[in-house]
Amino acid sequence: MQFIRSSSIWSLFRLLTAAVTFYFFAQIASAQVMVSVDRNVVNLRSGASTNSSVLFELGKGYPLEVTHRKGRWLHVRDFENDKGWVYRPMVGKKAHLVVKANVANVRSAPSTNSRILGKVQYGELLRTLEHRSKWVRVQRESGSKGWVSRGLLWGW
Repeated sequence: MQFIRSSSIWSLFRLLTAAVTFYFFAQIASAQVMVSVDRNVVNLRSGASTNSSVLFELGKGYPLEVTHRKGRWLHVRDFENDKGWVYRPMVGKKAHLVVKANVANVRSAPSTNSRILGKVQYGELLRTLEHRSKWVRVQRESGSKGWVSRGLLWGW
């Protein structure tokens, strides 16, 4: 009888190990993968081919979330949930963000008590410089730098 209990415990252990392993790999597979446009202009296309129609053009640094892969093509979505395909060699891993709030304060330090240096508008592209808790240090196209609350941004 002892043999049956040991084998039952062993079977239960293997089943639990398999379940934990599956859960772990499912979490990795569902992790957000971000890229950003690495050329001056990249076409967002309706399909994974240069023969597919151009939906619109994306500028350098524009962040995109990868949702699927097909060969050397990536199916992506942007902060407004627009979807399409981009050719993989046209994007890179430089961290950029888009302002998703109507207006966001750019501050001198990562705190709501710090001085406001300026404001950024919905859709504005920002280069990511540093992360600190719920704040991101960013750089605008003009070169000015400051801190913005992470919840007001989309991307990395």
